Amino acid sequence: MAAATLAVSLFMSGLTFWAVNTIQQDARLNDTRFGRDLGLLLAANVAPLIAEDNLTEVARFSSRFYSTTSSVRYLMYADVEGKIFFGIPYSEPQVKNSLTIERTIQLPENYAKDADRPMVRQHLTPNGEVTDVFVPLNQDGKYLGVLAIGINPNATVAASSNLTRDVTIAVFISIWAMVILGAVFNALTITKPIKELLVGVKNIATGNFKQRIDLPLGGELGELICSFNEMAERLERYEEQNIEEMTAEKAKLDTLVSTIADGAILLDTNLQLLLVNPAARRLFSWENKDVIGRNVLHLFPPELTVTLTEPLYQFAVGEQIESHEIHFQGSSQLTIHQEMHSTPGEFRVTLSHPSPRTVRILLTQVFDQYRETVKGIAMTVQDITREVELNEAKSQFISNVSHELRTPLFNIKSFIETLTEFGDDLTESERREFLETANHETDRLTRLVNDVLDLSRLESSRIYHFDAVDLGQLIDQTLRTYQLNAKDKNIELYQEIEANLPTVLGHYDLLLQVITNLVGNSLKFTESGGRIVIRAYKLRPKSEHSRKASQVRIEVSDTGIGIDAEDQQAIFDRFFRVENRVHTLEGTGLGLSIVKNIVEEKHRSKVHLISEVGVGTTFWFELDVYQDSSLESLPLEQESGKSSQPQSHTTPTA
Repeated sequence: MAAATLAVSLFMSGLTFWAVNTIQQDARLNDTRFGRDLGLLLAANVAPLIAEDNLTEVARFSSRFYSTTSSVRYLMYADVEGKIFFGIPYSEPQVKNSLTIERTIQLPENYAKDADRPMVRQHLTPNGEVTDVFVPLNQDGKYLGVLAIGINPNATVAASSNLTRDVTIAVFISIWAMVILGAVFNALTITKPIKELLVGVKNIATGNFKQRIDLPLGGELGELICSFNEMAERLERYEEQNIEEMTAEKAKLDTLVSTIADGAILLDTNLQLLLVNPAARRLFSWENKDVIGRNVLHLFPPELTVTLTEPLYQFAVGEQIESHEIHFQGSSQLTIHQEMHSTPGEFRVTLSHPSPRTVRILLTQVFDQYRETVKGIAMTVQDITREVELNEAKSQFISNVSHELRTPLFNIKSFIETLTEFGDDLTESERREFLETANHETDRLTRLVNDVLDLSRLESSRIYHFDAVDLGQLIDQTLRTYQLNAKDKNIELYQEIEANLPTVLGHYDLLLQVITNLVGNSLKFTESGGRIVIRAYKLRPKSEHSRKASQVRIEVSDTGIGIDAEDQQAIFDRFFRVENRVHTLEGTGLGLSIVKNIVEEKHRSKVHLISEVGVGTTFWFELDVYQDSSLESLPLEQESGKSSQPQSHTTPTA
């Protein structure tokens, strides 16, 4: 607006000044013509009088003419030498004396005495511009002097021109004064609030919802400022509400992510870690490391880095990948099995570091709200080591059971078929031998089935109620069961029970099965002339102030063939049998597995063994002393540490 006002004002002022100048030029031209014509007229009338030297008549005529018009400023007559001999209004005939000052006229340089037309010029005086007209005085071809006439400008034209000029200047100044005042007013009442609004809007855009504008303005601008402040206040309340909700949701999400059993990892498209839950930190031993912001490929175990480098980069650029199952064996062998899983980006990798385990990795792309751009990668890590072990154990169990069942069934069938087809050709002793063998294999098959059923029953979710168990009664029942077998093999079977032994907290039938299996195992691997001792004694606390519950230790010692150190770790595994190595005796290989399950899973204790090949073996475990306030069922968790070594073998007493 200021620029437009300036342009318009300049244009109008210029147009006005041009018009004034045009009028003044026209007026000047008119004055020039008037002066020229007037000069010629006067010169024609005065020249004869001057030639006759009739100055009195010249003066009278000039005075009469001067008084009849206001357009003439002055009249001056000069002789040939330029001396003024008469002038109006300032000159009158004077008495000539020695003090009289002679006045001369200064003619223009381009003045020509013999010119046919008068010479005209303008000069500026304090009273305005005057048009000078110089008319040569000639009479009969003789040059008599010069007539100088001063013509006043047209008063009306001059006044209107000056007025127009002054009005134009006043209008121009007024316009610019109004523009300046308007600019100041605009700056104070409009521009400043608008700038404040602009700053406020920018602050709101950057998230500063505490921005307020405090300007006492009314009208529409005031309403706009009030609306802005109200909007900022609402946005601030909305932000606080959103922050509270987002904080609550984030806390829920963090709690959920931190409590899930599977590892959760979130990566950006540069494969840098954004989020890691505690399960993933434990899985990869990152508990004491600052891993956020680092490249995940630099932190993974080598096996996982080799497996996931290419898939992660493919996922980061939006490609889809197939699933693989990868097993690392040792440090150099690598076996890859490609499978088409239902979920793209699923991998199963067997790791050797930081601990041997098998993990399932599930990669999922994280898209933006329009599902057009990949913003990151979500990685779920599941430790399936137990699952793999259970699957392998199940497969091995089925294989072993099938093998163990096939052998006695084959023997029974073979002998029965022989008796059926060739029974008449066999002697009585041969038929009896075949029947005894079939009966023996049937007993063996029955024991296998019973052991499998016992193990299955123990591994079920059945709840056993515990009560006080008298170990003396339990051991006596075991001795009566195996006393005849021990005599047949010429093995001494004894018991060493501490006097006044307290009762223990347990399940009688299960503990009876434990003692029975351990004694039966000892009888199987103890040669004729050996000894088997069942001991039971109360453990003394290490200190008087110990809070650990009193316990009773049960030991089964024998002088059998012993167990190699390399077999002691696997002795409790299903279907593991020492006879597979020594090739002497038969068994189902489930007895010690049943013992371990009853002691560790049901009674929350631990089975220990110490053995030396050719010397003998001792199995022992510990049970809590029964208290009057004891619960009917065993607690889920019970402290069990490393027990002290069992008592040394002593000479058994009858």
